[in-house]
Amino acid sequence: MKILVTGAGGYLGRGIVTKLLDDSVAVIATDYDTSQCDARAIRISCDLFEAEDPFEFFGKPDAVLHLAWKDGFMHNADSHMDLIPLHHRFLRKIFQSDVKKVAVMGTMHEVGFYEGSIDEDSPCHPMSLYGIAKNAVRNDCEWLAKQTGRQLQWLRGFYIVGNVPFGSSIFSKITKASLDGKDSFPFTMGLNQFDFLDYEEFCAYVAATVEQDAVDGIINICSGRPEKLADRVERFIKENGFGIQLEYGAFPDRPYDSKAVWGNDEKVRKAIEEYKKVRAGEAE
Repeated sequence: MKILVTGAGGYLGRGIVTKLLDDSVAVIATDYDTSQCDARAIRISCDLFEAEDPFEFFGKPDAVLHLAWKDGFMHNADSHMDLIPLHHRFLRKIFQSDVKKVAVMGTMHEVGFYEGSIDEDSPCHPMSLYGIAKNAVRNDCEWLAKQTGRQLQWLRGFYIVGNVPFGSSIFSKITKASLDGKDSFPFTMGLNQFDFLDYEEFCAYVAATVEQDAVDGIINICSGRPEKLADRVERFIKENGFGIQLEYGAFPDRPYDSKAVWGNDEKVRKAIEEYKKVRAGEAE
């Protein structure tokens, strides 16, 4: 299998590219800057939206994993809406090519304020520009898949736990604050409950899902269980040996953050089982 991974130089892209390569998948990694991508990949640094025929330009991949997205942690940046036409044109060209499968990274923010377990049939009423744009691209992809008969996997990501200092997640900000020598960090009350996956596990789930074909449609990349934000953050601080204290109540909760929300993990578990079958078959 040969997979084109867009946004390969980003936070998620780098980890997912490595997981795919570890499984002996041929990876074409593209981003504005691919210098931090695994050197085993074919690395192409460019603006993917400028490719007139992206399927030909990127070497006729069997599948495309579209991770590229600007300002993902800036939930109300205008860029989310401004770039929808570029994503549409790129994905339309890919769907209309000879590619066999298209996988696209989504987000639980497509759903908006919701209480309980999210599955592929949960209604979507996004409450941020990020969620609105992702939801629009999902609808677009579903329409394109029906028009072209191509397989679509919409990978709906939940909350990722990682200890890199770059990025805008709560975990990245705490990591950076600790490295900067700060001994306290302003925080909410941390009562909301979310679905968390460690970075390595998240990347492995995505790679496994894309490497199999039996499970498609909307697939939650999640743990399947909720955990209180305060508990996960305190555990994260302890796991990494950070000498930093949380200032509870310094910030209010965001109005679009659910009190308790998690993903139904039935499909991703099935995808992982199918992946294991594929790997076992290759080993034989």
